Amino acid sequence: MSADTASRDAAPLATRPRTRPWILMYHSVGDPSDDPYGITVAPARLDLQLRWLRRNGLTGVGVGALLRARAAGRDRGLVGLTFDDGYRDFLDHALPLLQRHGCTATVFVLPGRLGGENAWDALGPRKPLLTAAGIRAAADAGMEIGSHGQCHQDLTGTTEDVLRKEILGSRELLGRITGSAPDGFCYPYGAIDRRTVDAVRDAGYTYGCAIDPGPLGGDHALARAHISHADRGLRLRTKQLLHRAGGLRRGGGR
Repeated sequence: MSADTASRDAAPLATRPRTRPWILMYHSVGDPSDDPYGITVAPARLDLQLRWLRRNGLTGVGVGALLRARAAGRDRGLVGLTFDDGYRDFLDHALPLLQRHGCTATVFVLPGRLGGENAWDALGPRKPLLTAAGIRAAADAGMEIGSHGQCHQDLTGTTEDVLRKEILGSRELLGRITGSAPDGFCYPYGAIDRRTVDAVRDAGYTYGCAIDPGPLGGDHALARAHISHADRGLRLRTKQLLHRAGGLRRGGGR
């Protein structure tokens, strides 16, 4: 063993490079045949994906739980699971599968569209969203509830009033629905800039989920990997390896 190798092996764990937390991004769980955006995963495919995670020693958890475990150095074997938009099919299809595989997830919901539909999508079918009762049911089942804004609006370039309503207002509404204000925010469309990230932090959220945050980073601009119906074992492994490589290239850390 070389001196350099021995020195590296003896270094404290906290000083070694760490990848970013691996967080998977889902949306709707249902029939993917009529989906021009590629964001719908069939229940059987979600079952296969969760099986793959468990076979590879990984357990899906909500992002809040993942970050708390990471801060305590106990995140080995954990992967973040998120479901954007708060579709009603989360209760029908995703929740039973998560429970079957011993996983939890963060559900990012829209308290300004309770019981409504995905009217922001110009193409594709209309899909119903969770009601207040549905959000409480997901929370009671052990899922983390996060905010996706009030109405699924791109927040970059908005007025201060809109920014406050979408970020702080949605947090207050969800606090009234579930009994506790959410810790996490998910940027609609993954669109972020420094102003929106600062607004999320200032509103009291402990983290924010983006897609590719670019030069922005930290717990209020977390990267996520989009998971589609096409993702099976090989594609999931590739995404995992790309995540690890990308995190280390960026210097790791949180």
